Amino acid sequence: MLDVAVIDDPAAAEVSLDPIRARLLAELAEPASATMLAAKVGLPRQKVNYHLKTLEQHGLVELVEERRKGNVTERVMRATASSYVISPVALAPVAPDPSRAPDRLSARWLLAVASRLVRDVGELISGATRAQKRVATFAIDGEVRFASAADRAAFAEELSGAVTALVAKYHDETAEGGRPHRLVIAIHPRVTPESVQTRTTGSDGTEES
Repeated sequence: MLDVAVIDDPAAAEVSLDPIRARLLAELAEPASATMLAAKVGLPRQKVNYHLKTLEQHGLVELVEERRKGNVTERVMRATASSYVISPVALAPVAPDPSRAPDRLSARWLLAVASRLVRDVGELISGATRAQKRVATFAIDGEVRFASAADRAAFAEELSGAVTALVAKYHDETAEGGRPHRLVIAIHPRVTPESVQTRTTGSDGTEES
């Protein structure tokens, strides 16, 4: 079982978004049969079997083993991954394009960049999986508490200068056999479960961080 799987097929994405099937995928982090799942989710076994077959057809669950019980063969299934990410490729006609309105201070542009990141890394993972290789990546995930908006702006400016200097130092346009890499750095307010449920709204109708 994979830690994270990328869903790039529109039909598979639609299947995974069904609330009942999403619940079954969560339950199938551990192998289980339709009978076992029916008791957990409160549905008839035949209904669970129908959903499992659909999930299996789209590669979201896999057969672990078959058990013979009297005249019945019980199929034990497992999710193909612990969690799933739907790639923007699944919504290709309306996928965000960062090149349309590049603005490093725009939250929506940041969202478009993040969307492209999911798409690109998803494609790299799919290709590496087929080739049985690993993808060379690096990421930093941290938290900074700024005393003021001015400090945040100063930090962003300093960070930009440091990154620009590093890129100038290591970028080699003429390197034979060199491979371009994409660099993404983002700063945004931390989101907590409480902030998602109780967002504040400014007097002008815009959301406040």
